[in-house]
Amino acid sequence: MRKIVEICAGGYEDCVSAALGGADRVELNAALSVGGLTPGITVLRKVKRDTDLKVICMVRPRAAGFCYTEKEKEVMFEEAGLLLEHGADGIAFGFLNADGSIDKDSTDRMICLIHRQKKEAVFHRAFDVCGDACGAMEFLISLGAERVLTSGQRAKAMEGKKLLKQLQASYGSQIQILAGSGVNETNVGELMAYTGISQVHSSCKDYREDPTTAAGDVSYAYLPAPYERCCDVVSSEKVRRLVDACR
Repeated sequence: MRKIVEICAGGYEDCVSAALGGADRVELNAALSVGGLTPGITVLRKVKRDTDLKVICMVRPRAAGFCYTEKEKEVMFEEAGLLLEHGADGIAFGFLNADGSIDKDSTDRMICLIHRQKKEAVFHRAFDVCGDACGAMEFLISLGAERVLTSGQRAKAMEGKKLLKQLQASYGSQIQILAGSGVNETNVGELMAYTGISQVHSSCKDYREDPTTAAGDVSYAYLPAPYERCCDVVSSEKVRRLVDACR
């Protein structure tokens, strides 16, 4: 089975680095510091114009969880439609109810919207806070979702590898399972061998200093020391090492 590396990208330059490193696909976001929000159409169009990457766009209107108001949902559906019209190869999204179960009506509506454009529907790590992992997976399969991004309902994929293995064995022939969170070149071989999963998602993160991040009493830092004057970026070298480790 062909192994696929997807890179979590926070903008245009991240996507270029992912392409240079040999990645197959990116999940394009804005605001990775809060877990990723909906990216801009300008960035999407430029990535599609300048690279051969498959681009899955995040649709997420705010930070925190995935139990959205009706107004937030309407924004998400409109954003998804515009991103698909401007070249997105798929949409990553997640709708949950307050009890952690999947919001079935909203999920069905989003998958139908994506499939009308003949693109890929990806349920993201909202899956990892669902109370019933198997029930959630079976429901997503019934609606025709192409893929689920998951860490096995643990903070890191290596910590959730037992559930990842179980999900792959039970459902891998019906839906693509994409393992993400903490995946890098040092553990990807072990993770793939143990779980049988052939697709991984990684940030391949590095840091670039911006000296204007702080001055006097004013600071725009969001990273801990020693990177408090930095922004995080995708490293093409780390992508290449991850790709090589998957072979």
